[in-house]
Amino acid sequence: MENLEVVYDQIIAGKGPSEPLETQIRDKSGRDVEVEIHRQAYRTGEDWVIVGIVRDITRRKESDQRLLTMAHYDALTGLPNRDLFFTSLQMGVTQAAISRWKLAALTVNLDGFKNINETWGHVLGDEVLLEVSHRLSECLNASDTLGRVDGDQFALILMLRDGQADTRQTLDRIRNALRVPFQLEGQSIVMTASIGIALYPEDGEDSRELIKHAYTAMNSAKKIGPDTYRFYTAQMNADVSARLDLEAALRDAVQKQAFEIVYQPKLNLTDNRVCGLEALLRWPRPGQSGISPAVFVPVLESLGLIGEVGNWVVDSVCAQIARWQRSGLGSFQVAVNISGQQISSSSLVADIRQALEKHKVAPQWLEVELTESSLMENTSHTIATLGALRANGVSISIDDFGTGYSSLAYLRRFPIDKLKIDIAFIREVTSNPQDAAIARAIIELAHSLDLKVIAEGVETPEQLAFLRENHCDQIQGYLISKPLPLGELEVFLRSPASRVG
Repeated sequence: MENLEVVYDQIIAGKGPSEPLETQIRDKSGRDVEVEIHRQAYRTGEDWVIVGIVRDITRRKESDQRLLTMAHYDALTGLPNRDLFFTSLQMGVTQAAISRWKLAALTVNLDGFKNINETWGHVLGDEVLLEVSHRLSECLNASDTLGRVDGDQFALILMLRDGQADTRQTLDRIRNALRVPFQLEGQSIVMTASIGIALYPEDGEDSRELIKHAYTAMNSAKKIGPDTYRFYTAQMNADVSARLDLEAALRDAVQKQAFEIVYQPKLNLTDNRVCGLEALLRWPRPGQSGISPAVFVPVLESLGLIGEVGNWVVDSVCAQIARWQRSGLGSFQVAVNISGQQISSSSLVADIRQALEKHKVAPQWLEVELTESSLMENTSHTIATLGALRANGVSISIDDFGTGYSSLAYLRRFPIDKLKIDIAFIREVTSNPQDAAIARAIIELAHSLDLKVIAEGVETPEQLAFLRENHCDQIQGYLISKPLPLGELEVFLRSPASRVG
């Protein structure tokens, strides 16, 4: 009540504010109540009379507080959200500059969290996030700050005396805490995180630069693999700049259809004749060095452009098959590579069927080739998609077999026609007994499942002899031919070089 008495004295003295007063009073029951007071002072002779209206605004205050909390705190974890975290980071940088302490900004991305949501649902996913927030909080000192800045991303502010040394201690605590399995709804879940760190002042002199560099370091850690952390370096910025340039160039190439297709022949070991071709994507860059598809294809995937490029490849290949057949050069089954992202598309089957019908090409002349690892990304959808393609007459081949993680049970379920032995097992097949044993096992496995076998990367007569001896069906590699542009390919197909004795 002391604050009310002061206000009343000010009103009588003519100094009081005219706007309503908000304060807290205690009612008869002893409960504190938030009130709004409208008042006016009148003088009657020697005395002053103050007329006031008191309104209970407790509920409004509670509602305002809830809105404030919603605006600044994450609803699930109760941690500061992105806006409040960045405000705290700005204050932390100011404090560090005054005190001459170090400050570390950390961004933490949970590895594989999407799989948890897809496998067990968002309810359990939320429980994981809540438990992660508790464990991260327990790793911090009182002066540190933890926020949840995105779905599966957290951010931390560490106030430090010694930059990297103190940060590494906290990082060790975080990684050890996350490695302890989460026991939730009968599931044992192990979480890891990719973490990026930027230090003040060496990695940035303001909060915006620090958090940007922390994200850059985190993305660098994610490329290395799960359960990894990286401190920011200037080279990372150069890498990011190069990546942005590559993305811009690829977008331009997609718009202009500035890609090319080369073809590598396959040889049938039964009659020593070319039995098919693999269509391989190339990106010519006049005046610049070439970029491997192993580099630019993943970037196309990350940009969401691989479907558009993939459709262009299928359409171009179907058009070329039709031209060869009309010219009398012959009919060759051509394999096109399909990425995991493409196989997950609901329109893939329709897109391929449309290209075949457009160019009047029988489906038997087209083969879809995908890697073993991409088969396992969404098995039920993949099985359905491949089944639909095969039902339409398109052949299915698994590339890089033996390097992925598919089980024999899944292999039996997939509607496929061919297995392709990866070059890693062919390279030393004549000198490494283990590689030889693996190659033999793949051939025997494929034949037992009534599948054809192709060996890729065949470069020597000795490798060819081994594969003949072990009844491999087809080979592909520089011993037959390197990948050829269209003009050179047609010369090759008409020449005796297209047969190997």
